[in-house]
Amino acid sequence: MVKAVIAIHGGAGAIARAQMSQQQELCYVEALSSIVETGQRMLNAGESALDVVTEAVRLLEECPLFNAGIGAVFTRDETHELDACVMDGNTLHAGAVAGVSRLRNPILAARLVMEQSPHVLMIGKGAEDFAFSHGMAEVSPTIFSTPARFQQLLQARANGQTVLDHGSAPLDESKKFGTVGAVALDKQGNLAAATSTGGMTNKLPGRVGDSPLPGAGCYANNASVAVSCTGTGEVFIRTLAAYDIAALMDYGGLSLHEACEAVVMDKLPVLGGSGGLIAIDREGNVALPFNSEGMYRAWGYAGDAPNVGIYRE
Repeated sequence: MVKAVIAIHGGAGAIARAQMSQQQELCYVEALSSIVETGQRMLNAGESALDVVTEAVRLLEECPLFNAGIGAVFTRDETHELDACVMDGNTLHAGAVAGVSRLRNPILAARLVMEQSPHVLMIGKGAEDFAFSHGMAEVSPTIFSTPARFQQLLQARANGQTVLDHGSAPLDESKKFGTVGAVALDKQGNLAAATSTGGMTNKLPGRVGDSPLPGAGCYANNASVAVSCTGTGEVFIRTLAAYDIAALMDYGGLSLHEACEAVVMDKLPVLGGSGGLIAIDREGNVALPFNSEGMYRAWGYAGDAPNVGIYRE
């Protein structure tokens, strides 16, 4: 029997170490630890990888420290447009939503699309109406707003920028990759992945990144690996970064760590791609590579103490 394991991320491009107060760091560590511990308990109880990653990302969406759900960034028009994806490595079923603003937990809507519709990806009002018809509550978009995110928008406007989720050092919170994600391997040997995001500060309304696209920002296949990405979304789309990990393992015979190194450290930077990803292979190996200054991350095997990191070890 495999040893069940979960990994999560809260975005790459962390606050520069010199700018991170002890209190800030403690808040991130406590949030990541708590969410991973929940996943570990679920895995230990025999729950499925699919349920575990869905719940982990739902909890990340509920935490205003991260740019997904509550605490999502603002578009140019001072609105919120949220994206999410979930994929089951056992069946290769996937579900995703993009550009939603009236659903508290987009990851739950993505799960509904996977399980209750014949489709993979639904967008905007259609996705919201579908979720409402299956019992999800409608919320006001203002539920996602926080003063800190609005200040980021004002600053981005003043600088004439669309703020990608990272920046050149020294990094600050306004330039942090805001995607969240989770990957897991359960006791039955099934893999699953989930990813959710509020996108980019000051982005054009209608912009969709890699997070809700299976193969780009999210991928799971029991034959190889589960992956959730965070970074320069346009580059992750163009390289099909999440699927590329699986392809390098399947067709190239690379190990998990070799495949991750090739994508994150070699392929993405050539096209200007910054960020990272979390991945678990079918044998329970874990990789959490990133080419930015940091990546909010945590992982742990069922029954063990969680491991949490922000910067390079």
